[in-house]
Amino acid sequence: MTATFVAGTGGSQASRVLGRKLDSIPFSGYHVLIIAVLGLVGFVEGYDLVMTGSLLVLAKTPLHLTDSDIRWLAVGPTLMLCIGGFLSSAVSDHWSRKTIMLIGVIATTFFTLLVPLVQSAEQLIIVRLLTGLGAGGAVSAAFPIAAELMPAQHRRTYGAIYEMSLAGSFTVVPFIAGLLSGNVDAFRFLALPGGLSITVVPVLIYFVLPESPRWYLRKGRPETAIDIVNRIIKRAGERVPPLTLAALGDHQEAAREQLPPYWALFARGQLRWTTVGILGGVCAGTAYFLISVLLPKALNDQGAAVSASFAITSIVYAASFFGKGFTGFLMEVIGRRWTIAYALAGSLPGLCLMLLAHRAGDYAAVVMVTGALITGFTVLSAFTATRVYLSEQFPTALRGRGHIFGESFGRLFAGVLAPFLMEPHTGSATIFFGTILVVVAIGAFIPVCFGRETVGQLEVVTETVPEYA
Repeated sequence: MTATFVAGTGGSQASRVLGRKLDSIPFSGYHVLIIAVLGLVGFVEGYDLVMTGSLLVLAKTPLHLTDSDIRWLAVGPTLMLCIGGFLSSAVSDHWSRKTIMLIGVIATTFFTLLVPLVQSAEQLIIVRLLTGLGAGGAVSAAFPIAAELMPAQHRRTYGAIYEMSLAGSFTVVPFIAGLLSGNVDAFRFLALPGGLSITVVPVLIYFVLPESPRWYLRKGRPETAIDIVNRIIKRAGERVPPLTLAALGDHQEAAREQLPPYWALFARGQLRWTTVGILGGVCAGTAYFLISVLLPKALNDQGAAVSASFAITSIVYAASFFGKGFTGFLMEVIGRRWTIAYALAGSLPGLCLMLLAHRAGDYAAVVMVTGALITGFTVLSAFTATRVYLSEQFPTALRGRGHIFGESFGRLFAGVLAPFLMEPHTGSATIFFGTILVVVAIGAFIPVCFGRETVGQLEVVTETVPEYA
């Protein structure tokens, strides 16, 4: 039997009217507040998750980590992050976006707060596994939320600031780790800021972030959707007329549309966009995870001092702070696809320099730092575009499940399989940096050759989905 998810020219008339109204609201201080809260979520989640690379070094001696323990710490949290993401994806679009984020943030910060209390390698591994499980929804939920609250022309602003917040946390963690290195309790002190944020961040999410009006309309609650839209209009300065129930027309049309099943992500007409969105993230994500999880260990194994390995890692992420801002600007100028291609292909010279730095003699440090700056400014900055691009591959009724599934599925390869396979080879610069180079080179062509451009109103760009069997 064949059912129709969405027919016609882009979802129901009510959803298009509501979407156009949201896109017409001028950018304001209220949008800045939403971005700031989501950016804080990104900073805290990034801090709590990126600690893995530093923990491999700082906790090795005090907790007597074995090679097996190190391997579990390297890939286990990310594996649980994927599992948590799949669980969140299963209930997303059924539960509210904000609920998914709240559960994830509370779980992540709570388990991070337990890190200072661990007394053995086994306890540390368990706590980090539970941290990854809790973070499964939180790290991905921000983009469906922002995609549906930000006007179309300002999603790049959100994407850039959110990713810059992540870059800030990625920079801070190895910097603090380097300052604390030599202290037997360094890994405990490192975890405290991320854990203590449980007292602040969930409260801000609950009271500041509105729920998605598009989600409420799909749930058959148009009055609530209109109330949220008009509240945003009021807080944005009332520079456009409020939305009325009459303007939506047949608002029950959206509610009558059956929420598509999970496997609609892989249906005819949607499978290609799901696949392209995921593959772009996989290639950029492989570079990110190998660097965030294994770069300090790789540099240390290749002869660098512990403090130097942390310093290079901080430099990579410091460069990505500025690179993500530039990527956010560029994606509205040349489009999402070509920006992704630029970010991945542009990193190839930097990766080559990092690969060859050990052969540069007295100039090895200069070559490595130059390569790190280029790599951070390009491929580690790709997520400003790849995450927005992934969210825009799905219609509203699939966006929550599709985005979280896409990131979780991508992490299985980028964050679990790649570090698991590469961990024994971190002592070889050729294998470690060469693998990243090959994956990134392939990923640069995927969106351009097989994808579509998605800039525009969500209902127009993504809602038209052919029948699924």
